[in-house]
Amino acid sequence: MNSLTIITINYNNRDGLERTMNSVFSQTYEDFEYIIIDGGSTDGSKELLESNTQKISCWISEPDKGIYNAMNKGIKVAKGEYLLFLNSGDILYSADVIEKVILELDQADIISGSLIVSDPEKGDFCWNSAKYVTFDLLFDHTLGHPNTFIKRKCFETVGEYDENLKIVSDWKWFLLGLVNYNLSYKSIDLVISVFYNDGISSESSNEDLITKERDVTLKKYFPLFYDDYIRLNELDAFKEDLDRSRLFKVFLKVKSFFALFKK
Repeated sequence: MNSLTIITINYNNRDGLERTMNSVFSQTYEDFEYIIIDGGSTDGSKELLESNTQKISCWISEPDKGIYNAMNKGIKVAKGEYLLFLNSGDILYSADVIEKVILELDQADIISGSLIVSDPEKGDFCWNSAKYVTFDLLFDHTLGHPNTFIKRKCFETVGEYDENLKIVSDWKWFLLGLVNYNLSYKSIDLVISVFYNDGISSESSNEDLITKERDVTLKKYFPLFYDDYIRLNELDAFKEDLDRSRLFKVFLKVKSFFALFKK
């Protein structure tokens, strides 16, 4: 049986942390390691950790340099063969999800299930895992952390998360790992967790930074592809605009047709 480590990072999100911890503590399968990395919170998070020490394999509460520094700390102390990053506020989908998924953790480097996204504006929707991963998919999108299991040894191959990036270091890691290092991938038909779409990468004010960090990464590692993909994206956008324009013209014609019967 393959071993598993669940890693939760937190900073001043006590209520979210408690929600995440309870979903982990309630699992019917208990033979896994649970690590919590807190960034020196001052909102009662540390006290919450202290009161649950016996249920946590390892926890740290100290100032850090951001999200990816905290995730790298978790990687360094983890002992499981597979790692799952379930950040503060997010929860495992059901009490038996680890019991089910542990049977799916075989030899693939990256194993991804489905994810329920809880959006305060759009409501809840299911983000299904990609059956196959391509460069085209990763150019614009990524894999979800709360629903993806990563072999710990892959961080020795690809390296840790780039702490110079503030938002998209996880996207960069998946991109390089799957494209440059040919990590193996498997999709599983299980809903793994619920992701609450209210974090730093979800804030509209960070869209420019996300675009900038992605562009810097693509230009550095895939300079020959970058311009081609930008042109293809522009062409796709043009086609979508053209299709919408055609649809609107059809709508006007239909509207004019029915207007004849009203006269």
